[in-house]
Amino acid sequence: MNAMSDTASLNTPSVFPGGARLLADVGGTNARFALETAPGQVGHIHVLACADYPTLADALRAYLALPDVAAAAPGIRHGAIAIANPVTGDMVRMTNHHWEFSIDGLRRDVNFDVLAVVNDFTALARSLPHIPAAQKRQVGGGTAIEGTPLGLIGAGTGLGVSGLIPSPAGWTALLSEGGHVSFPPINETEVAILQFAWKEFEHVSAERLLSGVGIELIYRALAAHRHIAAEVLGAPEIAQRALEGTCPLCDETIEAFCTMLGTIAGNLGVTLGAQGGIYIGGGIVPRLGARFDNSGFRARFEAKGRFRAYLSAIPTFVITAEYPAFLGVSAILAERLALA
Repeated sequence: MNAMSDTASLNTPSVFPGGARLLADVGGTNARFALETAPGQVGHIHVLACADYPTLADALRAYLALPDVAAAAPGIRHGAIAIANPVTGDMVRMTNHHWEFSIDGLRRDVNFDVLAVVNDFTALARSLPHIPAAQKRQVGGGTAIEGTPLGLIGAGTGLGVSGLIPSPAGWTALLSEGGHVSFPPINETEVAILQFAWKEFEHVSAERLLSGVGIELIYRALAAHRHIAAEVLGAPEIAQRALEGTCPLCDETIEAFCTMLGTIAGNLGVTLGAQGGIYIGGGIVPRLGARFDNSGFRARFEAKGRFRAYLSAIPTFVITAEYPAFLGVSAILAERLALA
C-alpha cells in the first residue's frame, strides 16, 4: 500500500450531525481516500494502489481499518466517491481498471446509510468555483466572465472532460464522456500519428492519444514517422527525458501532446461557450510545469480561425491543488444528505 496521511486539520471534534464523512477519488491507478469531519476540514488522506485490491470494497475497507482512520472516526455512515468512469445507474464497470460493483451493494458492504458515487470529472467540475487562486495557474491571456460556463479537461490514465453550467439555482456539472470524441488532426504530423494509431485501433479517440498510454503511442508514432528506432519507454520516462532535454524525440512527443490537448480544450471552449475559463486537471499536465506553459498549447487553443478572438478572451488554468476532487464530492454529498 502506498499511503500518505495528513491529520493536522482533524484535531477538533466532528461537527457533522451524522459524524465524519468519507470522501474518495478513484482513478484507474490509485484510489485516494479522506475524512471530512466538518465543512472544509479534510484530513487522514491515504492513497492506495488499485492493483493491490481485488475490489473497490476491499480498498475501502482497508482504508477504514487503518489505525489513524479508525481512531479518528469509528462507525462512518456517509460517504461519496468520485470514480474515473461513467456512472449512469447502479452498476459501475470501470473502463481503465477491472473493478466493477453495484453502488447499493457497496453501500451495504461497508454498512453506510448514504453512499454517493459520481463520475470523477463531475466531482472535479463541482470543485472549480471553490479552488483558491493559489491552487491554480493561468496559462496565457484572457479574463473570466462571472456567471458563465466553465470547462474542464484533464489527462491521466484516461482523458476526462466536463463542464459547469450556471443557473439561478446554482451550478450544474455535466455528465460528459467528451474524452471519447474522435481525435481531430490539425497538421500533416498529426495525420501521420492518427494513421499510425489506426493500425492499433479502429476508432482513435482523443483519449487514445491524450493520456499516459497516449504519450507512449505518440512516441512510437513519431519514431515511425521520423524513421527513428524507438526505445521501449513508458510515459513517465518520456516526460522526464523531455524535461531534462536529453531526448529530442521525447521532447517532440510532449510538444505534440500539449498542442493536441490545446485543440481539444479549444473545442470544449467553443462548444460550451466557456467564457468563465477552461480548467486543466489530471495527473500529467501539472507535472509538466513550465514545459507545458511554454508549449504550443495556448496558441493551438486559440487557433480557431474566425473564432480566434473569442478563444483569446477565454482564460485557461492548470489546477495545481493536490486533491481538488475532494471539494467536489464534499459538495455533492452535502446536497445528497440535505435531501435525505
